[in-house]
Amino acid sequence: MEQKIKIGVSACLLGEEVRYNGGHSHDRYITGILGQYFTFVGVCPEVEAGFGIPRETLRLVGDPESPRLLTSRSGKDYTDTMLQWAGKRVEELAAENLCGFIFKSKSPSSGMERVKVYTDNGMPGSNRGVGLFARAFMARFPLVPVEEEGRLHDGALRENFIEHIFALKRWRQVAEEKKSRGQLVAFHTAHKLQVMSHSLQHYRDMGRLVAGAGELSLPDLYREYESLFMEALSRKATVKKNVNVLQHMAGYFKKQLSRDEKQELQEVIAQYHKGYTPLIVPITLFNHYVRKYDQEYLQKQSYLNPHPIELKLRNRA
Repeated sequence: MEQKIKIGVSACLLGEEVRYNGGHSHDRYITGILGQYFTFVGVCPEVEAGFGIPRETLRLVGDPESPRLLTSRSGKDYTDTMLQWAGKRVEELAAENLCGFIFKSKSPSSGMERVKVYTDNGMPGSNRGVGLFARAFMARFPLVPVEEEGRLHDGALRENFIEHIFALKRWRQVAEEKKSRGQLVAFHTAHKLQVMSHSLQHYRDMGRLVAGAGELSLPDLYREYESLFMEALSRKATVKKNVNVLQHMAGYFKKQLSRDEKQELQEVIAQYHKGYTPLIVPITLFNHYVRKYDQEYLQKQSYLNPHPIELKLRNRA
């Protein structure tokens, strides 16, 4: 995948001076590490909606499910302005074909979750709010992976989010070609183990869908498959799920590996299972055996190389 993948990002995280005080929240992991693989579409809801710089800070007030957006001191209501702008902006973003979005945490416009919502009398209420633009984006693009910059410091969440983005890009490249049931079967076959590492239930549901492919029109088949595929990858992969996949892969080498090689492979899997080594250790050994024994089925599995190794997403114990 040579071309960079396009994702949306809250503009302040890119270093743009768009915050209420004219500052920014530059995140160097995003622009530095991820910038090697992604191109960014920056969005600042408050500036783009016309609130200006500098500006009075904003807060969510009222019902966490449908809060109002008010200025903190004067109490001016910008709810309708923001909602009208957000509805228009998400339609513009549809043309960008984004494969993900990184939101600014705790923002009343861009916070993805756990945004503070105040009561009508100005007292802090719940932390169950969602920024108005973030809510509009997620409603418009329910299958696009989203995350907040703060949560990217969690290794498991970071890996899951980035893996999800690369998988969505691969899917879109296939979906943009001439559709066929054979093409879908090939894609599903190549992603079986990756799906298994996230959700066995989705793996089974997707298998049934592909097996009965002739029962649906091609557009409906692709639409249902995409929904299941994206839902599966939104489930976090765990050590237990990965071990299940590793043991499944080990079965493909029953006839090729020597007794010592089989023992070494099981020891490496056990060390990962116990948390002594990161996932990259057994994956590296499997990639070695795949090349050494020319294992055709596993050569095509996205699970072994779901994202650039340079991102080091599987290097955490």
